[in-house]
Amino acid sequence: MALFEEVTLTESIEIKTTPEKIFEFLSHIVDDESYRAWHPEDHVALRWIKGEPFREGSVVYAEEYIHGKLHKLKFVITKVVPNRRIEFAPQSRLLRIYFPKNVFEIEQKGDTCLLTTTGRMRVGRLVKIFAKKQLEAGLASVRKHMKEEGENLKRILEAQG
Repeated sequence: MALFEEVTLTESIEIKTTPEKIFEFLSHIVDDESYRAWHPEDHVALRWIKGEPFREGSVVYAEEYIHGKLHKLKFVITKVVPNRRIEFAPQSRLLRIYFPKNVFEIEQKGDTCLLTTTGRMRVGRLVKIFAKKQLEAGLASVRKHMKEEGENLKRILEAQG
C-alpha cells in the first residue's frame, strides 16, 4: 500500500487573446503591484530572489492567502517554453515531495487560447482517512483560487483587446 496518493487540481479557461499576450502577462509579474493586479483579493507580495523573472532556475518569493491563511512560498522555475508553458515547484526539496509540480499551459484554439493551470500534490493516506473534511476544504479553496486567477486574467486581457 502506497503512503501517498497523488492529487491533481486542474483549471482551464478560454481567453480571447493570443498565446504571446498570456505569456507576456505572466512573465511580467515581477513585483507586488503586478502580482496584486492579477488577484487583488488574495495576492499580497512577490519578489524575485534569484535570477531573472521566469527563467529556468530563477527563484520567486510570494505571499498569498489561500483558505483564509497567509502562505509564504518560494518557488523555482523548472521549465519555460515561451508562449506555451511555465513549470514551477517549491524551492525546498522536502516540500517537492508533497507538491512536485505546478504548470501554466497555453494552447491556441482558433481565435482564443486555452490556459490550463495544474497543481500536483501528494496526500498521505492517513490524512485522507482522518482529516478528510479538512483536506476537501483545503482542496476546494485551492481550486477556487486557481479559478479566480484564470477569470481575472481573462478579464484583464480581454479588456485590453
